[in-house]
Amino acid sequence: MPKRILQGVVVSDKNEKTIVVNVERRFKDPLLKKIVRSSKKYHAHDENKSAKVGDLVKIRECRPISKLKKWEVFTDEA
Repeated sequence: MPKRILQGVVVSDKNEKTIVVNVERRFKDPLLKKIVRSSKKYHAHDENKSAKVGDLVKIRECRPISKLKKWEVFTDEA
């Protein structure tokens, strides 16, 4: 089963091996016919603590690591 991949900006790296990523999506509102911005924060596992605040990162869905963490930092190994 393919895992979802999201892209966002790191807003917090204060926790040990955890980052908070703000993912913003844009969509057209069906009623107003305007482009609307919506954002959501995700807690992601960062094993080697490489991401800093302000970095653009990709996160991938994974098994639940803790109560809030169900995502991990994703790097393209290609």
